[in-house]
Amino acid sequence: MVIHIRNNMDQITHKFTIIGLDLDDYGNVTLGPDEFDHTCRNETNPLLLFHTVFQPFVYGVVFLLGLSGNGLLLTVLLKRRRNLRITEIYLLHLALADLLLLFTLPFAVTQGVTGWLFGTFLCKLLGLINRLNLVCGSLLLACIGFDRYLAIVHALPSLQARRPRTVHLTCALLWLICLSVTIPNMAFLSVKEEDDNPTRLSCSYHSHGIHANNWLLASRFLTHLLCFILPLVIMVFCYTSIIITLCQSQRSLEKRGAIRLALLVTLVFCLCWLPYNITVFMDTLVDLEVMPEQDCHGEASRERALIVTQSIGFSHCCLNPILYAFIGVRFRRDLLQLLAKTKCLRVCLSGLQRNCLNRMSVTEAATTTSSNQYI
Repeated sequence: MVIHIRNNMDQITHKFTIIGLDLDDYGNVTLGPDEFDHTCRNETNPLLLFHTVFQPFVYGVVFLLGLSGNGLLLTVLLKRRRNLRITEIYLLHLALADLLLLFTLPFAVTQGVTGWLFGTFLCKLLGLINRLNLVCGSLLLACIGFDRYLAIVHALPSLQARRPRTVHLTCALLWLICLSVTIPNMAFLSVKEEDDNPTRLSCSYHSHGIHANNWLLASRFLTHLLCFILPLVIMVFCYTSIIITLCQSQRSLEKRGAIRLALLVTLVFCLCWLPYNITVFMDTLVDLEVMPEQDCHGEASRERALIVTQSIGFSHCCLNPILYAFIGVRFRRDLLQLLAKTKCLRVCLSGLQRNCLNRMSVTEAATTTSSNQYI
């Protein structure tokens, strides 16, 4: 019985390489029994197009858009870091987490195309950075929703909890908790030749045998819980309470935009990450033999689904600045002022800035309160 369990867990080991998210864990085709493995190896790689064309293209677009959006957001927030509002403190940490996560994408693309080329140290470090910022970014989204809940539903009682110092301490504690949850990845990650291609190296969970397999299963559970289920539950509860409270208020101009934003934030998070979590859960059931083993075609289809849904999840890093910052009046004004100070853009943007600021001056009295309080 023990030998049978160990053999099953050894089969799962081949599955986990850091070729995307740490979520990395879910990158390569699972290898089943020896006969099945031999047959799959002799077939033309059906994932070659995905690893060499689709994944680099999608990750490249996500990287560039995410780098631009989060970079601008981080720059604007750091420029007035002494006068940040409560939500902006969370946005600062969220932009940092998204940027660090995005910086792991070029390494993931390289591994998918040529194998791992960067040594054991970067294998461990990037594996930690990927998972740490994935978990922390998701929980920061939940914190933003909870902060909006305190500000709108419990405005007066929440004044103590919403002081800047308290928020800074909350973010620091959140980073420490996420670090403690994700740091075991460094112990199990190492570089090794791929079983089906000895000329390629993979950064995967090769170290400490059966203990690495146990951690991988626990890591999948933590990913589902901390990166999707818990944030989604908190966001649904908080934004539902906000919508109910606003519907009972008399400020119709303010509440329309806030209700739309609350629904949009929750919907986008769910649409980006639900497909991936469902796909990973089904993949885990197959690995644990709860669901029947698939042939090579089924394995390839499952792998393609993982790559596609993984890419959709990563796109959320690009959408965060738009959802949480770019639609705000104050942020748009600060961004235009920052761009106008750039010498090469000053002439081109002067007319645009003047027109935008003129429009803002007309509507600011009606919308600034809404933007500051609800966004």
